[in-house]
Amino acid sequence: MTERSRSERVSAVSALDDPTRRALYDLVSARGRPTSRDDAAAALGLSRSTAAFHLDRLAEVGLLAVEFRRLSGRTGPGAGRPSKLYSRAVAEVAVSVPERRYETAAELFARAIEQSATSGRSVRAELRRVAAEAGRAAAANATTLEQALEEGGFEPREDPGGGIVMGNCPFHQLAQRHTELVCELNYELVCGVASGVHDERHTIVSDPHAGRCCVRAIERPTGPAAAAAAP
Repeated sequence: MTERSRSERVSAVSALDDPTRRALYDLVSARGRPTSRDDAAAALGLSRSTAAFHLDRLAEVGLLAVEFRRLSGRTGPGAGRPSKLYSRAVAEVAVSVPERRYETAAELFARAIEQSATSGRSVRAELRRVAAEAGRAAAANATTLEQALEEGGFEPREDPGGGIVMGNCPFHQLAQRHTELVCELNYELVCGVASGVHDERHTIVSDPHAGRCCVRAIERPTGPAAAAAAP
């Protein structure tokens, strides 16, 4: 399943700000069976059209799943039209400000543990490897390093000294408690991103004092400067 964009997630959560929609969402979530428009309207004392409008809005933003079924159980001619039924969607919706990606960190740690159990290599070594792989995969649809980093939640910013610094750490709380481990993850992830977009303009380095993340992208020298820097 494709990960939702931040704007889509914000829209989904914002939909629950309406008291009627929140009541309908809570009603459908609490039931162990799909709910029809008529049932929802009767349970909350709403008109059928009002219930239908808000239920469809919740489905549109991905908070409810929809199915069609004849409640009578009959089929064939004369069985009537199928009813539109709603149930809580399986997918989770989370929004954080600033952007955080803790689910990404959890997935990478879990993959590293699994890989370590089969490869015999340390979890830390596997974490570096899977983070680099994830970075390359995440950059598949990006055309520049800046775009890929933005999509990854790093908020890339121009470095006055040349290159790119990060305005955000997607794993901030984890980095506060497990700094060395998460900084290694970040470094390999960003290196993977740079590799995925075939960026040749920057060198990725670890720098605990760079921006709000421990990784910096330094511009590689070009022209005469590059020739002078060559061994």
